[in-house]
Order: sequence, then C-alpha cells, then structure tokens
Amino acid sequence: MRTLCASTLIGEVFVIGFAGLVAMKDPDLSMATVWTVSGVAMLLCVLLCGVVTRPGGVQLGWALQIALIASGFVVPTMFLLGAIFAALWWASVHYGRKVDEAKARFAAQAEGERRAA
Repeated sequence: MRTLCASTLIGEVFVIGFAGLVAMKDPDLSMATVWTVSGVAMLLCVLLCGVVTRPGGVQLGWALQIALIASGFVVPTMFLLGAIFAALWWASVHYGRKVDEAKARFAAQAEGERRAA
C-alpha cells in the first residue's frame, strides 16, 4: 500500500505546485499567501508518504484529498484534478491493501512449505 499511496502523493506535489503557479495570476492573492499554502500542502504530501501506513495516515490522506478538491474555489481546474486524485487515492488504498494481503498470504504459504521440507 505504501508504494501506491506514495506515488499518488508525489504526483499531487507536482499538481499543487502547478496550481500555485496558476493561483499567482489571481490579483486578489498575494504571492506569499499562495506559496505558503502551496508549500505547506506540498510538504504535507511528502511527509505523508512516510506515515501513510501508520495509524491515521490514510485518514490524513483523505483530509488532504478534500483540501485539494476545495482548492478548486481558488483554481477551478482543481475541482476536476482533485476529484481525479481522490479517485487515485481510493484506488491506491484499496488495491494497496489487497496487494499487502496477498503478499502476506504468499509469505505464510512459503514459510509453511519451508517448514514442511
């Protein structure tokens, strides 16, 4: 699960960075505000890569997905991109857990065969 979720989060780092570039063109927003918010969001994505398998990691990821969708109020394209990344996050968590379960089954089966031999 960690690999799939981390891949999604790293993709989000780039999307958030590009959204920051687009948001800079908004005359109502200061450059400092845009890059503070974007920088914190990008940093959270990177840090979440390391804690995604710990308790609460997936929930933090969902909170980040909601924030990404909500950023569409500033950069309207982010409504679509946020929804796409939320779907990718769901798939990463869902299929990542299935892969982890399959790996554990295979490891247990191999251990049983090793002991029987």
